Amino acid sequence: MVGYSVYKQVIMVLSLLAASVLAPVLAHAQEVDTEPKTQLVAIETTMGTITAAIETERAPITAKNFLRYVDERRFDGTVFYRAMRLDWGDQPNGLVQAGTQYDPKRVLKPIAHEPTNVTGVKHLRGTLSMARFAPGSATGDFSILLQDQPSMDADPSADDPETRAGFAAFGHVVAGMDVVESIHAAPTDPNKGEGWMKGQMLAKPVKIIRMKRVAAVPEAGE
Repeated sequence: MVGYSVYKQVIMVLSLLAASVLAPVLAHAQEVDTEPKTQLVAIETTMGTITAAIETERAPITAKNFLRYVDERRFDGTVFYRAMRLDWGDQPNGLVQAGTQYDPKRVLKPIAHEPTNVTGVKHLRGTLSMARFAPGSATGDFSILLQDQPSMDADPSADDPETRAGFAAFGHVVAGMDVVESIHAAPTDPNKGEGWMKGQMLAKPVKIIRMKRVAAVPEAGE
């Protein structure tokens, strides 16, 4: 009986030791599991490569649409065609815009609007956001922000329906912001563009050679 009692005590001590060792591991595993899932996409341009993490979990509708354009190579051969410049805040400030430009051979049907108050994906430096007219009209054009733009986030309390909806953010740049800044700094043509976009169009649009899903950030020169 004494031997059995000692055996139970040893087992108890070993169990406590195992629990103390495994607890941090399990906590880390739970922490990893709660990280939002993303898909890396390499945007290869004539000025360099931009790598973006696409929010497949938090913005599933917008991410699925973007990745379909990527997988079907609908972005290959398109261009960054716009550089909007803002003279306030940290510099450079504004956005660059790229995509299908409603080319009937490339464009897909519009998608439902995913506001930022639902997705939690905010308009920060390096954020990818869908270009659109009315909410629910986004197709295959997107912007990349140079600085935080909270005015592009949804504001459910606003009276104006456009401000209530905001824009649909769906990813962020993880490598290549220097390329984004170089595109943004490229010369614009004062006579190109219509309405409030006049003067924001790049004189020589920057070609997107191809876009593809990647498992990791590509090394320089790949």
